[in-house]
Amino acid sequence: MSILLPGVSRRQFLKTGAAAGAALTAGSLAAPAVRAAGGSTLKIGYVTPTTGPLAGFAEADGFVLGSFRTLVKDGLKVGGKSYRVEVLVRDSQSNPNRAAQVAKDLIAQDAINLMIVQATPETSVPVATQCEIEQVACIASGTPWQPFFFGRQANPADPKPFDYTYNFFWGIEDVIAAYTNMWGQLDTNRHVAGLFPNDGDGNAWGDRKLGFPPVLGPKGYTVTDPGRYQNLTDDFTAQITAFRNATCEIVTGVVLPPDFTTFWTQARQQGFRPKVASVAKALLFPVSVQGLGKAGHNLSSEVWWSASHPFKSSLTGQSCKQLADAYTQASGKPWTQPIGFTHALTEVAVDTLKRSEDPTDPEANARAVGATDLQTIVGRVKFGQDNVPPFARRNICRTPIVGGQWRLADDGTFNIVVVDNQTAPEVPLGGKMEALA
Repeated sequence: MSILLPGVSRRQFLKTGAAAGAALTAGSLAAPAVRAAGGSTLKIGYVTPTTGPLAGFAEADGFVLGSFRTLVKDGLKVGGKSYRVEVLVRDSQSNPNRAAQVAKDLIAQDAINLMIVQATPETSVPVATQCEIEQVACIASGTPWQPFFFGRQANPADPKPFDYTYNFFWGIEDVIAAYTNMWGQLDTNRHVAGLFPNDGDGNAWGDRKLGFPPVLGPKGYTVTDPGRYQNLTDDFTAQITAFRNATCEIVTGVVLPPDFTTFWTQARQQGFRPKVASVAKALLFPVSVQGLGKAGHNLSSEVWWSASHPFKSSLTGQSCKQLADAYTQASGKPWTQPIGFTHALTEVAVDTLKRSEDPTDPEANARAVGATDLQTIVGRVKFGQDNVPPFARRNICRTPIVGGQWRLADDGTFNIVVVDNQTAPEVPLGGKMEALA
């Protein structure tokens, strides 16, 4: 719990900035505060996995936040008043306990006015939990809505909405649709190998009531799920044996990048060669696929953002292609999907603060987040839409995804090609689904 002054409420404490005089902690990833002439300071906390096995999600943070700080260098005007803007970045180290702790510190010690967070349930769920406890507005992304919402319920069988925490991303139902649409383009025996780890994503995706199994069954697929494995394991022999015995021709799951490299290498060594492998998380990043060499050709994944998506930034007016090209030019690296959603977090944050009755008040900011209706670089962000179950509608906005396949180019590089867009027809196709060699 926060340490409060006698007779001072938590909200008063945060609003008056009683803890705002604390200097940034040693080793903080935050850049020096950007100062504008006059006015108060608005502090945005940002928790992200800069290091650890989820670091791929944070690869573009420096680029996105650098651009954002330049954009707000002269401050942000709200209701005729100019505010300095400070972004305080904290590394979760890909650890849920660390994520919770740095979130608590940002709230209690740094007196942030708004929290943003991204990158899987291991980051966003503990951060959102702290924000809900401490009554601080939080905007999350990069986490399917089911683990974000159900993973924080006191009683998942009787889910309740939250007051301070919001998430815009797709849901498990969306990724299942994208995957099965891709699989439907090929001739397979419809036997699916489920690779689900013992973490927030894996438990949600493999859940027998809310995950992949109950949805794939009615679609004519048989799922072989040998049970949860521990992240960063070095031996997938048991899983591979189960998949071979079940004659699985399709592999799916939500796997850390190093774990998929281990699994895919061992699968090929042990003679398990499916026709399709559509895997989330591990196959989002060019560097992960690049490390597999020729074995990465035609691996598939969901595509939640790309250079070909038809959206524009509400902050800069950039198209998706312009943002992707700017990143490549600045970094010398291929664009990655989290670029769009990290940028969109800054869009929604600015829009929230501008519309807030009092941007220094976390409660006012929470109301403003809930009223968001904004066209962003990842599409429309609007909470309360009817494509979300009523109990989650207040806190969740679903964003579009399509299906994509990694193709090995003649120069040895990989490019992801959109091969099915039935879930989001506005995203242009780049090719057709192909079987693995």
